[in-house]
Amino acid sequence: MSAVDVVGPKGPAPFGGADLLTWAHNQVGLARQIVDNPGGGLLFATQTMGQVRAALSEADADRWEEVIALLEEAEDTAVRREFARATELLLQAEERLGR
Repeated sequence: MSAVDVVGPKGPAPFGGADLLTWAHNQVGLARQIVDNPGGGLLFATQTMGQVRAALSEADADRWEEVIALLEEAEDTAVRREFARATELLLQAEERLGR
């Protein structure tokens, strides 16, 4: 019989093991790159925007209020197929997230 390691927490690391800001920046960048992709990019991009908004809200809604608002507007414009505006908003959100 082998020993079982019970020292560490179980389950996947949040944000794929990256810190919140790195993860959020990467996710927003990915959404920006694929939002106008007709092969499912819009769906994935809008889901990603929502996930990042939720994570930032949970972490510190006051600190990330501006980024959250940009992501919400980007999601809304993307659904309306205003891809140029959505891309612009995602770029602004990326810049405000910094690194």
